[in-house]
Amino acid sequence: MRDEWFCEMKMNKKVMALMILAIIALAGLNMYGRRFGRDEGFGEKYESNCEDVSSSFILHPSSFKMAAPDSASEKSPTGSTTLQSDSADSNKQPAGPSTNSKTWREAEPSYRYSFPRDHASHPPYRIEWWYYTGNLETLDGRRFGYQLTFFRTGVAFEPANPSRWAVRDLFMAHFAISDIDGKEFHSFERINRAGIGWAGAETERYRVWNEDWEARLDGKDHLLKAFEGDYQLDLRLTPEKAEVIHGEDGVSRKGASAGNASHYYSITRLRTGGRLTVGKEVFDVEGASWMDHEFGTSFLEKGQVGWDWFSIQLDDGRDLMLFELRRADGSIDMHSSGTLIDAQGRATHIPSTEFSLTPARPWRSEASGASYPTLWQIEIPRYGLSLSVSAVFSNQELRTPDSTAVTYWEGSVTAEGTSKGSKVQGRGYLEMTGYAGRSMGAILGNDE
Repeated sequence: MRDEWFCEMKMNKKVMALMILAIIALAGLNMYGRRFGRDEGFGEKYESNCEDVSSSFILHPSSFKMAAPDSASEKSPTGSTTLQSDSADSNKQPAGPSTNSKTWREAEPSYRYSFPRDHASHPPYRIEWWYYTGNLETLDGRRFGYQLTFFRTGVAFEPANPSRWAVRDLFMAHFAISDIDGKEFHSFERINRAGIGWAGAETERYRVWNEDWEARLDGKDHLLKAFEGDYQLDLRLTPEKAEVIHGEDGVSRKGASAGNASHYYSITRLRTGGRLTVGKEVFDVEGASWMDHEFGTSFLEKGQVGWDWFSIQLDDGRDLMLFELRRADGSIDMHSSGTLIDAQGRATHIPSTEFSLTPARPWRSEASGASYPTLWQIEIPRYGLSLSVSAVFSNQELRTPDSTAVTYWEGSVTAEGTSKGSKVQGRGYLEMTGYAGRSMGAILGNDE
């Protein structure tokens, strides 16, 4: 390996160490042949692009990666870990407020949503994710939950080196199946650069992918596919309600500082059908899904350690999204909020002063050491809504050292309670972050 690879006049010892580890990892994955091709001059490209190689492994704190795994005891789950270069057209910008060409755009109240345009990617913003979760059943009543998530995190708004191997964005993805009746949880992860089509998110139409994991539109339907060994997902999701914009004035605020916010919307109820493969068994399934799409540049503040997020589909036709932001001193941040969507799709914003979340029944993960509440009481007095939300089983923790470097709990839940004295029940998903590893405020904040 020639000295030019290390750019010794520009890189400190930490970067050099990471470079060595990365080269070992690439060799172990046979990346020279599989990803770049032995005939494409891999060595020459990287010899002339040392600065951009280093940037692919040292990201800004507001992006997800590359941080150390959450704990030394974590083991990499089965998954694909690869790094590819960015596509030439990934810097297209959708309509919206003007932006300085050298800086990431912040979420602002002036943003005007348009669908289906806004399903597509928003490269001017540093952080973006597309979340699908759902509860499914077979004809004979066997139950499953699923999660398929795609992340884009910006590395350099305008890479200094024009090389096609320069890294502008990294693309990560998480895929999980909860076998509810079997009480087994299976999760997988991926990371890629855009490269020659290995991962990406289109800007002119909705398609986001990471190798053979994909979400795209077919007319108004959302098509999801993910394949990882004996675990596969192939689903068609048909919206039953229109998109719902969360927050106020088009912005979901997460903190007091300017820019600590996101543009955030959901499709809260999608009729779902398709096929799951779990182990050696193939199941025809149907049920209901929820889609979230969020984009911004600085989501949280340093004092915010994590969040608890709920998506609940009630049997009276209403849907509920709530999140609370937990602070390092144990308090709940005033920028927590929610949205209640009626059966006709009309949305009402719920500020933090109008709801309470009470955690109970802690479960401790042997893998991460985190303790997660698996039973929650939701109270929204203004609407006479009282719900007990319970995890369908405890161990639905994802550990993702090879992609986002975040350990979190995301799993299927059931809800039951009363609405103005009448019984109501439902199903949904719960996400809990910041219970293990680094503070989410440190990861998703903006230190620039």
